[in-house]
Amino acid sequence: MKKHIEIDGEKLTLNRRTFLKSTAFFGGVMAASRIPGMDLFSPGNAIAENSATTDAYPFDNPENVIYSCCLQCHTACTIKTKILNGVMVKVEGNPYSPMNMHPHLSYDMPAGEAVIYDGRLCPKGNAGVQTQYDPYRIRKVLKRKPGSKRGENQWLTIDFDKAIEEIVNGGDLFGEGKVEGLKDILAVRDPALMKALKDDTAKVSKGEMSLADFKARNTENLDKLIDPDLPDLGPKNNQFVFLAGRIEHGRKEFAKRWCNDSLGSANWYEHTTVCEQSHHIAFNESTKKYSHGKWGHGKHHLKPDIPNARFVIFFGTSPFEANFGPTNWVSYITNAMSRKGMKIAVIDPRCSHSAAKANYWAPIRCGGDAPLALGMIRWIIDNKRYNETYLRAANRSAAAGSGDTTWTNATHLVVLDKDGKTGTRLLRGSDVGLGGEDTFVTSVNGRLVAMDPYKKEDTPVVGDLFAEGTINGIRYKTGFGLLKDIVDERSVIDWAIEAGLDDDSLLITLAREFTSYGRKVMADMYRGPVQHTNGYHNGRAIIALNMLVGNADWKGGMQPGGGHWHEDGSKKGQPFPLKKMHPNKLGKFGIKISREGTAYEKSLLFKKHGYPAKRIWYPYTGSVYQEVIPSGVDGYPYHLKALYLHKGTPGLSVPGANTTIDYLRDPKKIPLLMADDIVIGETSMYCDYLFPDTAIWERWGTPHTTPCILTGSSKVRQPAVESLAEKCTVFGREQPISMESVMLAIAEKLGTSGYGKDGFGPGLDFRTREDYFLKAVANIAYGDHNGKDPVKPASDAEMKIFNRARRHMSKAVYEEAYWKKAVGNNDDLYRLVVTVLNRGGRFEDASGAYKGEHVHHQFKSQFNLFAENVAKGRHPMTGKHLNGMPFYEPILDAGGNKVKFSKAYPFQLFTYKHILGGQSRTIGDYWTMVAEAGENYVWMNTVDARKLGLKSGDVIRLVGPTNTKGQTRLTDTRVKDVIGKIKVVEGIRPGTICASWSFGHWAYGSNDVHVDGSLIKGDSRRATGICPNPVMLVDPVLKNMCLTDPIGGSCSFYDSYVNVEKVA
Repeated sequence: MKKHIEIDGEKLTLNRRTFLKSTAFFGGVMAASRIPGMDLFSPGNAIAENSATTDAYPFDNPENVIYSCCLQCHTACTIKTKILNGVMVKVEGNPYSPMNMHPHLSYDMPAGEAVIYDGRLCPKGNAGVQTQYDPYRIRKVLKRKPGSKRGENQWLTIDFDKAIEEIVNGGDLFGEGKVEGLKDILAVRDPALMKALKDDTAKVSKGEMSLADFKARNTENLDKLIDPDLPDLGPKNNQFVFLAGRIEHGRKEFAKRWCNDSLGSANWYEHTTVCEQSHHIAFNESTKKYSHGKWGHGKHHLKPDIPNARFVIFFGTSPFEANFGPTNWVSYITNAMSRKGMKIAVIDPRCSHSAAKANYWAPIRCGGDAPLALGMIRWIIDNKRYNETYLRAANRSAAAGSGDTTWTNATHLVVLDKDGKTGTRLLRGSDVGLGGEDTFVTSVNGRLVAMDPYKKEDTPVVGDLFAEGTINGIRYKTGFGLLKDIVDERSVIDWAIEAGLDDDSLLITLAREFTSYGRKVMADMYRGPVQHTNGYHNGRAIIALNMLVGNADWKGGMQPGGGHWHEDGSKKGQPFPLKKMHPNKLGKFGIKISREGTAYEKSLLFKKHGYPAKRIWYPYTGSVYQEVIPSGVDGYPYHLKALYLHKGTPGLSVPGANTTIDYLRDPKKIPLLMADDIVIGETSMYCDYLFPDTAIWERWGTPHTTPCILTGSSKVRQPAVESLAEKCTVFGREQPISMESVMLAIAEKLGTSGYGKDGFGPGLDFRTREDYFLKAVANIAYGDHNGKDPVKPASDAEMKIFNRARRHMSKAVYEEAYWKKAVGNNDDLYRLVVTVLNRGGRFEDASGAYKGEHVHHQFKSQFNLFAENVAKGRHPMTGKHLNGMPFYEPILDAGGNKVKFSKAYPFQLFTYKHILGGQSRTIGDYWTMVAEAGENYVWMNTVDARKLGLKSGDVIRLVGPTNTKGQTRLTDTRVKDVIGKIKVVEGIRPGTICASWSFGHWAYGSNDVHVDGSLIKGDSRRATGICPNPVMLVDPVLKNMCLTDPIGGSCSFYDSYVNVEKVA
């Protein structure tokens, strides 16, 4: 394997000494021609600034350390960056944080003392140095060369201000005809008009105003609507779309303020349906609280308390490689297994590193998760191994009587459909003359009782698990009774066989183990069970297992995590309520282009056309990433005119995205396409304008912490080094080109509200990213309890450390006077901010994890075995009611039809994450991806390989029913083949094949590009391996998008069957 790159004919060995030299690769265009401190890696150089005359270890000096957050994977670990002469030379874990050290350091420990401690970090995080100093990073703004086609990688550099002007004003920008600029697309610019149109549209939708009256009332502004006959589609502003990839909190809110509140577009999106959205939606619907006539918000994510657990089942996830595990969970799991006797089971067709260490490995078929869970439930019910006391508690008071903080609606009575088999809604007190519409009904020893289950001071209600009957013509049954009916549809062995097991022995063993340790168990899940068309239902079946044992909020059980302090200022007394600090906010309204967040039946399109809808509507989920571009091109419900991609790559990451790439290539389909990215990526290569973005270690953010962490944790991502991107001037202030500066510049050019002088209100300007993020940090520092829990102010010594640690930064990145001004020139508040930044966030003491036999931070509410919110909904293309119970559903297309799989494609395909590979950006980390991994492989079982005459190392092509050639058409003259090498193993289920995610690139420095007429050679090592996504199944009804979960919104990654063709 080559361990060098060639620059100007000189071979450079890829090591620390020469790596930064490679960043001069492309002079002033593609990388830094001169990075501060680059000479640090020159032969014989002493670390002059820090230890020129001594042998002292420079990183014992807190002035050479800045704490921040990683983003090499979604865990976003807290990190400790080590800086020499302005260069980030090493990345470690943050010892103040519970993510990196167990137990973590006291928050009160001075920064000068804490510096000698390093926390743990995974290989991807360590290798972040190479993502930061990737020689293929772009520094200048790039414009597609007029006369060239999208994707041909013919670029011109363009001045930042000129690019902003062209995007805003439009014109004949590429010799292809006029392109509408943002100033024309954003038709409504007046907040009063936006509100008036929104209010009148709501009346039309509710039937309180006729369409004719609406038009008469708004005659002068009908041209500002997408369709005056369908005003609920909203203003033309909605034809501007912001589509983000791995965007996190902080940047999320920054971008929403800009897109939703200032530009007036409803179409802001991020990526989670590509990741594991249905997992979140399954938890959300299982935990939603009913109040004031509707189901509100629930918990999107719960995790096991690993240190105290006795048995954990990991459904479709490998914490030793992915999930939220390598840095944090691995040590907890190994300690619990080796020292406390904890057992784990891994449910996965592949023998992952986690499965290899597990007590039990169940190599089920992809999608066999619900049958396995339901079979376990059947055995548990048949053998009465469930926690009856917990399940019979019908309200808060009954739960408290048995020491529980949570309860379920297992005994609540469910109204049945006309066939008496499926639940349609929950029985109310008003149905039976026992209470109001906000009370629910249970049977207590055969007598119906109505109650508000959430009420704190109320009579304990202990319901009957099995009750059914008819009252006032309404048939009913308990939710638990419905669950038993569902699992009784098959025998235990039939469920096991449906799951893909040979018999029921392992299923029974898992069920017995799961019910042998009281509350100290959990069935955990992540991506594997839910990236299916039935992913939501799979997730609900797994969650139901936890309900049966009543493990929530108990030590060793299921818990919601420690939470965070609210950076948005939404808590009483916080200094900067950011959502309210938007003078003259424009606002938004209208159905989103993905149709998410709206039930089809509530739209004017439904009133006009009825069933079936042309595409799926998604009232239960959000950010349906894969729908945005196909829907916008189809024009359902309307066409998109301008697309802004932020560090996302739908062309690479979405299954079966060949049609999406065709759309991206065509300016007639997407007239204006812009992006910000740190490199020319697989999707940003199709852009008309490409802006450099700040990398992880140069930017701000307030990423939230997963429930794996049991104590309160507010992480802060902050600039550790100077940005490699060029500077621009916006609102008179020099700053690095980035997502934030692009948004600020567009706001300045358009004159939108909420930016510039007094952008946050009188005396509070919004000119830079620091104006926003320092206010968010101030809210974290101040705390959530109206001034009763602020952090301690930074001492003079810590103030000095803080300033000296940023001595390598220009004023465009750090200027103390400006930072103080961002928090209102309040020196006391600024010292609180410095305390947080000197520790990389705010972290509760380790002693705050538990409260007696419970976790300290608790859910304290109801679990919904029957999810009424879903049960009352209908499938938009069939009109059939959805199922509110955990159940097993076969793989369905958008039209609700069972997908037929051809025997010509015998192998079920799935992907997984290698510990060395995160998202697309890790391919440039030569220390790990190239030096250690090299490439990925298609895993195949020995039995299958023998039948096909294949051996490890053979080159094969994957083909599928909607990609029979096994290739992606990138441009008129360029094709990417879905080709890789076979790895024959025993550790994968026969009939399935898989490949790890993060290889198989066709951009990101893997290919040649032209900038200003100069050829920039690609690095072929970045193109190694295979990306299997292009051969995954396209929905046979929609024909331009992958199969999708209609409830959870997730892309289907695991419902495709392919064939394997030998190439060499």
